[in-house]
Amino acid sequence: MAEHHEHEESKVESLMEKISEKIHDHDSSSSSDSDNEKSSPSPSTKSKIFRIFGREKPVHKVLGGGKPADVFLWRNKKISVSVLGVATGIWVLFELIEYHLLTLVCHLLILALAVLFLWSNASTFINKSPPRIPEVYIPEEPVLQFASALRIEINRVFAILRDIASGRDLKTFLSVIAALWVFSIIGSWCNFLTLFYIAFVLLHTVPVLYEKYEVQLDSFAEKATIEIKKQYAVFDAKLCFICPFKVGYVFLGTLSDVSFPTDTT
Repeated sequence: MAEHHEHEESKVESLMEKISEKIHDHDSSSSSDSDNEKSSPSPSTKSKIFRIFGREKPVHKVLGGGKPADVFLWRNKKISVSVLGVATGIWVLFELIEYHLLTLVCHLLILALAVLFLWSNASTFINKSPPRIPEVYIPEEPVLQFASALRIEINRVFAILRDIASGRDLKTFLSVIAALWVFSIIGSWCNFLTLFYIAFVLLHTVPVLYEKYEVQLDSFAEKATIEIKKQYAVFDAKLCFICPFKVGYVFLGTLSDVSFPTDTT
């Protein structure tokens, strides 16, 4: 009996030791996990980097990616130089030389038709094959896609203009008025072709310069945005302070103009 009692006590002691070891291991693992959580910062605590216009994608993705973005960012210098050279030649032709679009189209068609006509008739005399004139036609699907995309953008502009005209956002209203005023001044300086050429040149210069000096420009834009927000807050506070007094002044002026009937009895 004594041996059986001692055997049971040894089992109880071994069971208690195992339980204590498990508790100790659990405490150590939980403490190590908490230390790891403290040492590794969560993504929400990381400071968000300021980007111009709040963009989160690279400049290449913002420009749409693909070949147009490669041209604007000068990834293929030969194509970029060729496109910019053609645009410059068109601008010089129409703006400096004052060549008209309809005249240019007619002259090019006359030249092309004359060359093909003479080549087709002279091929029988010089024993050469006539020119192969390809069939040119406009497919329906790209035209419908372009029209659909253009319709969506126009409707979006109309919705923005409607929100601005409804008087909901003073900041957007002032921004749009300032932008239109600047565009009106630029339009008085140059015609549409020159304005389009300036925008085309800016598309070939501003994105590549921004991609090269991205950190410096984002830092400067952040400081400028903070300063603009401060000035707008001061302006908004002054406007909210002045408007009630102005409305009250107009209301009192209207009351002073009202003549009340007097009791003659």
